[in-house]
Amino acid sequence: MDNSISRKDFIRYSAATSAAMLLNALHSYAGEYQINKIRVAIIGCGSVSNRYIPHLQTSPKVEIVALCDIKYERTLEQKKQYNLNASTYKNIDELLAGVPFDMMVTITDMQAHGDLNKKALLAGKHVWSEKPMANTYAEGNALLELAKSKNLKLWGAPAVVNSPQFAFMNKMIQEGKLGRIASAHGQYGHTGPTWSAFFYEKGGGSMPDLGVYNIATLTALLGPAKSIMAMTSIVNPIRVVDDKGTVKVEAEDNAHLLLDHGKGIISHVMCGFNYFDPHGHEAKGQQLHSIQIFGDKANMRLIGYDWETYGVYVDDSWEKPAALYESETGGYQWQEGATKVAESIVGNTTPKINVEHALHVLEIIESARKSSAEGKKIYLTSSFKWPLF
Repeated sequence: MDNSISRKDFIRYSAATSAAMLLNALHSYAGEYQINKIRVAIIGCGSVSNRYIPHLQTSPKVEIVALCDIKYERTLEQKKQYNLNASTYKNIDELLAGVPFDMMVTITDMQAHGDLNKKALLAGKHVWSEKPMANTYAEGNALLELAKSKNLKLWGAPAVVNSPQFAFMNKMIQEGKLGRIASAHGQYGHTGPTWSAFFYEKGGGSMPDLGVYNIATLTALLGPAKSIMAMTSIVNPIRVVDDKGTVKVEAEDNAHLLLDHGKGIISHVMCGFNYFDPHGHEAKGQQLHSIQIFGDKANMRLIGYDWETYGVYVDDSWEKPAALYESETGGYQWQEGATKVAESIVGNTTPKINVEHALHVLEIIESARKSSAEGKKIYLTSSFKWPLF
């Protein structure tokens, strides 16, 4: 058999081989980039960015490449303050047309989240969104379907399930240490933000700003809610804020929710912008509990807030005082969500935070308003895989 090939065939074969080698090299480079670092764009350079930017900078797997804000001077201030080598933009359209990036972190006024997140997904970007990810459950669900159709990742704050205190409480429940669970309570409130009107405008309110934490914690611990009954109110109809002066309050500043988790378990959440607390908005040093769960063998209390945790007290003895567990934060910070999910993209891992849970919380908030307005129980349609871990 003649194994020789013509010069023409040899050249064709060599060219094909070289092209294949080049393509493999490019794939290898792309894979190496994906493994080592993810490029992040931040939209919204207000006060919350002062917590997000430094935390993102702690990760060697994250590079902040772009800053965007409709108040453009804020992008320049944050770029300088945090010594960022990032491009700056005035709006979402400029951002998406600018420097390439992989994931957008949305920390603007909450009413804008849904529209901004949709534009990012349509442009092929992964999204981490501060709460809420959308203004309605339907809008949020549409965002998830869009993300799935484009093979993109979408997440929504809060990151309360990341704390070691949550992990401890979850383990206690899953191992049956509390016995048969009956009831739970969550509360979070202060006298209200003064730096922006959006908290009090339509689409704002104490539930998506404050109650969202307790709702996320209790549903993650006790399981998805089956139905809800709620009462909401506006205690202070007028507010004075830094950006717009005197404004009319259009969203609830006081809310009480009753959630049915099935198997006889009922939880209660209260939140509002009229709750005097000497620890204030920052909640530093808070030693009172914000979450309590009762079973017929024991009860446990989360000290501090679920986003600023200080430990868990467990009462399981008729004779001994309550014992304190998990008094260390383990590095957990409420602003870590974007960093953790970015690292999960790079490492191809599954974070504890999941978007279906965030959507369930969003449906609860929307349904609470409907329940209050119509004076009746609302049955919920969403769910998520439970237990989370």
